[in-house]
Amino acid sequence: MHLGIRLLFGVFAILGLAAFFVLNVFVNEIKPSVREVMEEVMIDSANVLAELAMTDLANGRINEGDFARAVKAYNGRDPKAKVWGLAKNSVDFRVYVTDNAGIVRFDSENQSVGQDFSKWRDVLLTLRGSFGARTSKDAQADDAGSVFYVAAPIVKDGKTIGVLSVAKPTFTIAPFIDRAERKILVSGAWLVGLSLVIGVLATLWIVASVRRLARYAEAVEAGRRTPLPALPGELGKLARAMAGMRERLEGQHYIESTVRALTHELKSPLAAIRASGELLREDLPAADRERFAASVVAQSERMHVTVERMLELSKLEQLSAPQQVSSVAVGVLLAGVVARSQSRAEHRRVRVSQAISPVELMLRGDTELLQLALNNLLDNAIDFSPPGAEVVIKASELNGEIHIDVVDHGPGFVQYVRDRIGERFLSTPRPEDVTGARPKGSGLGLAISRQVAELHGGKLTVVCFVNPTMVRINLPISGRP
Repeated sequence: MHLGIRLLFGVFAILGLAAFFVLNVFVNEIKPSVREVMEEVMIDSANVLAELAMTDLANGRINEGDFARAVKAYNGRDPKAKVWGLAKNSVDFRVYVTDNAGIVRFDSENQSVGQDFSKWRDVLLTLRGSFGARTSKDAQADDAGSVFYVAAPIVKDGKTIGVLSVAKPTFTIAPFIDRAERKILVSGAWLVGLSLVIGVLATLWIVASVRRLARYAEAVEAGRRTPLPALPGELGKLARAMAGMRERLEGQHYIESTVRALTHELKSPLAAIRASGELLREDLPAADRERFAASVVAQSERMHVTVERMLELSKLEQLSAPQQVSSVAVGVLLAGVVARSQSRAEHRRVRVSQAISPVELMLRGDTELLQLALNNLLDNAIDFSPPGAEVVIKASELNGEIHIDVVDHGPGFVQYVRDRIGERFLSTPRPEDVTGARPKGSGLGLAISRQVAELHGGKLTVVCFVNPTMVRINLPISGRP
């Protein structure tokens, strides 16, 4: 399972559980809270009405007195009220009064007059001097089917002479409860939705950072030059630690591989020099002495070239970008490279020509490094070309890149080296020169050219492996004068 999916699953699980518990608590607390508020209001109402009913109950005219007329007038009222957007067009209190024996003497709805309510909790507890309240089913109520009753004692001269109960159907507060629940659920849904969006964005940000770090690690593993990604926090520390570890490991590996390769390359000329030196100690004919002395010089020159090129390649491999960057005219660059190779070409009896696009091309780069790369390509092409052949170096623009091609008519690349072009010390036997010798190269020319191309954001490729052979450097174009 991908990291992003795991993170999103975790976010969804956490938010889902949190939303469930929080919303569940809110919704479950609405009804009890509303009923508690309603009970508190009904307690006040019952005590006020008990005081108003005291005189009529004490005088025995609770059904005909001012209290009864006021309650009947109350039942006929239409409040025409808007309570936070909900219409209230009727009054809902039912009021009944019992004597001190629990017998109903007054009922605002004329349902229970004369009945014995002494066993009902509201009346029973109040007559005993406690707070009396109850919730009972009511056949005349709606499907909620319950009515809440709160009682208050009717007291005269310190003696309880009766009980006044106020009743209110619970269905009358249901719209307020439903609206509150809807608001909580809608707000909760918005909260969950926004939290999910934030969680998704945070997850995508984390995953993107981790993927950048993973791509950097893959590039390091593949040996590609990749800048250290700028990552925040712990991921940034991890990236920097990885970069430091890579540099140490690469440095150690580079030293080990370079020493092994250089030792291998120097063994052959050293062996030839030693053999020639031992022979030169003997009494030899002048011609043989001259031949062995020339061998010593040639092998020494070979070692010198190898060491010099190894130093050049080592410097290039330590760079992350060109150091002396300026605008370079490609035509001028190629002309300088061709001029420098003329003496080598004349010695090999090879012609070197230059071709360039009719539109002057420009690029940004290090002139000396670009000359070094192209000189290596051109020297390589000259060394592998037969006498009388022509080597062409040309430049053109294609798809936003400058292509610099070196074309020769030599034997081309053998099959086993085609996938290893640009490796250090990769060398193949060269054709005979004008003296009949077969000089061996250092195997570093193409490696240097590839390194320079990559430093400039380009690459070294072989377009044609056999006659004519074409090696290309692709470089980003920077514009025209």
